[in-house]
Amino acid sequence: MALGRAYSVAVRGVEGEIVEIEADLGRGLPGVHLVGLPDSALKESRDRVRAAVTNIGEKWPDSRITLALSPATLPKGGSAYDLALSCAVLAAAGVVPVGDLDTTVLLGELALDGRLRTVRGILPAVLAAKHAGWTTVVVPYVALAEAGLVDGMDVLGARDLREVVEWLRGELALARPGPVDRDGVRAVPDLSEVAGQEEARLALEVAAAGAHHLMLTGPPGIGKTMLAQRLPGILPALGEEESLEVTAIHSVAGLLTAEQPLITEPPFVAPHHTCSISALVGGGSGMARPGAVSRAHRGVLFLDECAELGVKSLEALRTPLEDGEVRIARRDGIARYPARFQLILAANPCPCAPPRAEDCVCAPTARRRYLGKLSGPLMDRVDLRVQMFAVSVGALNGDAAESTAAVRERVETARAAAVERWSEFGWRTNAEVPGPALRQRFRLGRQALSGMERALRGGEITARGADRALRVAWTISDLAGLPSPGADEVGLALGFRDRWSA
Repeated sequence: MALGRAYSVAVRGVEGEIVEIEADLGRGLPGVHLVGLPDSALKESRDRVRAAVTNIGEKWPDSRITLALSPATLPKGGSAYDLALSCAVLAAAGVVPVGDLDTTVLLGELALDGRLRTVRGILPAVLAAKHAGWTTVVVPYVALAEAGLVDGMDVLGARDLREVVEWLRGELALARPGPVDRDGVRAVPDLSEVAGQEEARLALEVAAAGAHHLMLTGPPGIGKTMLAQRLPGILPALGEEESLEVTAIHSVAGLLTAEQPLITEPPFVAPHHTCSISALVGGGSGMARPGAVSRAHRGVLFLDECAELGVKSLEALRTPLEDGEVRIARRDGIARYPARFQLILAANPCPCAPPRAEDCVCAPTARRRYLGKLSGPLMDRVDLRVQMFAVSVGALNGDAAESTAAVRERVETARAAAVERWSEFGWRTNAEVPGPALRQRFRLGRQALSGMERALRGGEITARGADRALRVAWTISDLAGLPSPGADEVGLALGFRDRWSA
């Protein structure tokens, strides 16, 4: 009896766990038996691995082969284990030495001719290996740039199984990743192209500076989508840690390319209004895949024509808006995906949506039903609400408005002030500050809170809404260069919550 071992990683959400693969060559009829809760794709790896080993010129053991994947109670799926399975069998057969296999994590799918294909989740798998104390990982050559984003790991790339076998024998040196360009190029439309709409532009700037949620309402063609598309351009670039978070999610979703292995700019995700709940928050069979809210992590989720979305889809947003995370239970376990995004909603005021409000032909019940899909609990989580109106001819023909670069400079200054203020607590933006901290540790004076107290006594605002208005007030004061909000900043923040009604 001969035994071989190799190691790979099981990715669950954006987290990973090391999997030990054992290959036992025993007595009995020739065949391959795979144990350890494999799914259908993993069961089919028996045929892929055998064909790949044979086609690179190595002899497949003519005996009963048992392949065990541990932990045995952990459901495992996908084709990322192919390389580790083949190396475990070759080690058990004495074809390759076991030395490097004991210290290396192997990732990749095998083609029948032995070529290595990339798989989803390379980056989170390498991160999991690093956190588990491993120092060497072998990945498909096309995924070398993605895996090389992880510092402190000896990342090696192979084009096929033959190269891995020769490396294990000490006959070949595998490729290593080159330097990664972390300076992304912003290809976003400029804010100066939006004519007029000063109030909406101010709301967009406040939203960017504090990572607040925003809703824009108005007739078609007024500029709602134009403004939303220009929000990523005034957001600061992602930090190194944020870039890895966002890139790991896109890796699991299979959206990374060899040309762009690292995402350095805030993502902009705009799903169609007919998308399902699974497409919006994540889902699928087996282990859930990330949805639009997770792909928009540290960026913008834009829901155009939000009143046309299904009620259940809209209500599914409430938990990620509050927690900054999505937890999806499926057959193979619970997937946890970060979802700290900025929500931008855009809607027409009614189904017919004429350019002039007096031309509306909708019945009062139809108007209420149209925006009534946006429930009170959902809208209570939206910090800024702006009603947009038609611009004048002078605004259309006048000088260009402020550029994206000018606004982004103010946003970066305001965000830097917030980071300095909250750094000891670990909060990055005003939107992340818990309500109790604003009401107690950073409580404002009685004069500044007088308008807030009147709104609370009159039932015009909820306790959650008061906390969110305070966060907006801090952002407005940061943009103005003030040490803390006053009555004017709190009043403006409250005013932004009053400009919408279902």
